[in-house]
Amino acid sequence: MNIKLYNSLSNSLEEFKPLHDGKVSMYVCGPTVYNYPHIGNMRPVVVFDTLRRFLTYIGYDVTYVSNFTDVDDKIIKAAQLENKSEKELTEFYITQFKNVTRLIGSNLPNITPKVTEYIDKIISYIDALVKLDAAYVVDGDVYFRVSKIKDYGALSGINTEDLIAGARVEENSKKESPLDFALWKKTDVGINWDSPWGRGRPGWHTECCVMIDTIFPEHIIDIHGGGYDLKFPHHENEIAQASAMHGNKIAHYWMHNAFINFGNEKMSKSLGNVIYAKDMIEQYGGPVTRLVILSAHYRQPVNFTEDTIKAATQEINKMQMAYKQMALKLQINNVDLDKGKPLMEPFLAALSDDLNTANALMELYNVIKEANQLLRNKDADLNRLNDLFKTLTDMFNILGLDINYVTLSEEDKKLYQEYLDAKKEQNYAKSDEIRTLLSNKNIL
Repeated sequence: MNIKLYNSLSNSLEEFKPLHDGKVSMYVCGPTVYNYPHIGNMRPVVVFDTLRRFLTYIGYDVTYVSNFTDVDDKIIKAAQLENKSEKELTEFYITQFKNVTRLIGSNLPNITPKVTEYIDKIISYIDALVKLDAAYVVDGDVYFRVSKIKDYGALSGINTEDLIAGARVEENSKKESPLDFALWKKTDVGINWDSPWGRGRPGWHTECCVMIDTIFPEHIIDIHGGGYDLKFPHHENEIAQASAMHGNKIAHYWMHNAFINFGNEKMSKSLGNVIYAKDMIEQYGGPVTRLVILSAHYRQPVNFTEDTIKAATQEINKMQMAYKQMALKLQINNVDLDKGKPLMEPFLAALSDDLNTANALMELYNVIKEANQLLRNKDADLNRLNDLFKTLTDMFNILGLDINYVTLSEEDKKLYQEYLDAKKEQNYAKSDEIRTLLSNKNIL
């Protein structure tokens, strides 16, 4: 299958060709864990989980890695405020993040490394950069020498001359250039470690480089993903270090998702419109929350409004109702649900076109429309209905939408037949009673 992905590094749609036939390596920058994840944190969780599911469905063996940043100024400050150790704080919020990841319908990545597990390797990596003259030490701090990278700014389109010209006079005059960024920070505040340059902790931008280097020994991967806000400086600085260390850009394909907005305003703590993912999911459910995110192409903003939530709620209800009715009709007629043949070509073609989930959903809605037409037909082609059922099953799985049906027992089938007989005999009291039983079993 010909897959095209938008590569942020080239700013163009490119044919996807993995480094190794049949295998895909993917790394997505994860959260800094010092608070409950907000709904904006769920955009990359949903986007790259869907990409992984799609690639897996069409036959790729995907190794998906997403990290937890458990060393940071915000973590240290939050731990002090809550009178906890950094580890106690981060372990709690890592658990919370994993919980909402599952609740929104995403699978956990294959590997979820933590920065604190890689400190020795981070120190060795920084030391190697110093020896390559790509980094320098000043009073226990270590900085990356951006001047060593000729094409710095290639990912973000940042003009280094403009950055330097516009740089404010810094209190930190240790750096050779305002562009240089910290690899190691000398500090005795909060969690810290011994290093050749004194006690301190690593800078943010080096951590992902080291985890990728360690987990993927070739030091280059197929796909590196994250939110659009990570392009600069985080991903730009990752590329700078990899260029100095290995002469590569870390990944062949860089993918960035757009933001989540509320009422067309970007969600931010300063605006006071940060909504925790757990609260959104508790109120509307995982499938509805996920569907709102999937309804927009990943490179376009997602707008959470009353209208988009209402529309997603209605669509999820339609999906659930059609799926249950299909399963019921097929099982009552003793059709083997596993024998259906999925009709996936248009759906997969949409996802092959830069993971266009909006168009893929249109294909899903078309399947539901045809299924509802067949359900209204007493003489419907049950083989066709079974094919549509299998199609929806696969579509729901790829999109991560938790839509279910009940597997009927012989007792259930008998009860449903009694329900139909009571209706036919116009015994409405009995049919209503049985209908309540069937509803309680989630069959109707």
